[in-house]
Amino acid sequence: MTYSPFFLHGADRPARWLITCDHATNFVPSFVGGGDLGLPAEDMARHIAYDVGAYEVSKLLGEYLDAPVVASNFSRLVIDPNRGEDDPTLLMRLYDGTIIPANRHADEAEKARRLDACHRPYHRALSELAARPDTVIISMHSFTPQLRGRPKRPWEIGILFPEGEAFSPHLISELEQDKDLCVGVNEPYTGYLPGDAIDTHGTKAGRPNALVELRNDLIAEPAGQEAWARRLAQVLPLALERSGL
Repeated sequence: MTYSPFFLHGADRPARWLITCDHATNFVPSFVGGGDLGLPAEDMARHIAYDVGAYEVSKLLGEYLDAPVVASNFSRLVIDPNRGEDDPTLLMRLYDGTIIPANRHADEAEKARRLDACHRPYHRALSELAARPDTVIISMHSFTPQLRGRPKRPWEIGILFPEGEAFSPHLISELEQDKDLCVGVNEPYTGYLPGDAIDTHGTKAGRPNALVELRNDLIAEPAGQEAWARRLAQVLPLALERSGL
C-alpha cells in the first residue's frame, strides 16, 4: 500500500468547521530509519511521539459536527507538522529528557527529505480543506499531565490563541459555564507560535480558530474520547453563535 502522510475523513461534509490533528499518530515511515527512530516502545507510546487520544477525539468530533477532519500520519519526532519550516524545533533531537537516536545526526538534506515526504503534503491537504471562505479551524491536541521533573498540570482542557483572535474567548466562556471544569487559558503553553499550523492556516489567513488541548489521561480510552468529543460538539456551535462570526 502506498504511504500517505495524512488521513482525510469526510472531505465533502458540509459544516464550516475544519478539524485538524497535527500529532495524530506515532507512526514512523519506512524511509526514516527503516521505520524506527531508535526509541523503545514505551517512549514511542508517550506524548513525545504523538498526542495521545487526540486523533480519536478528532474523528468523533468531525462526525458529530458533520465536518471534515485532516490528521497527520507520522510521528512528531519524524518532523513536526505543527512547526514552521524555519523553526529550530521542527526536527527534535531531544524531547522531555529523551534523546531521539535517528535524529541525532540528521542533516539539512535529511530534514528537507522529511519536509517533502511528510510535512508539506500534510499542509497542502490542510490548506485545500481550509479554502472555503467561512472555515473555522479547530486544531485538536493533547498534553501530558506532568512533564518529567515538573509540577502536575491541573487543567483538563486548555484553549490556546493569540492576542486578538475573535473566536477562542467565546469558546472559553462556554466551557467555563461548567464550574467543575478546570479550563486553561493559553495553558499549558502559550497560544502563539509564529509559523505553526494554526498561525499559518488560521490566524494569518483571517480564519476563526482555536487550538484545543485536552489532558491525555482523560482521553486515553474510548469512553473519555467519546465524552469529550460530544462535549466539544455541544459547546463549539454555541461559542460560534455567541461570537457572531
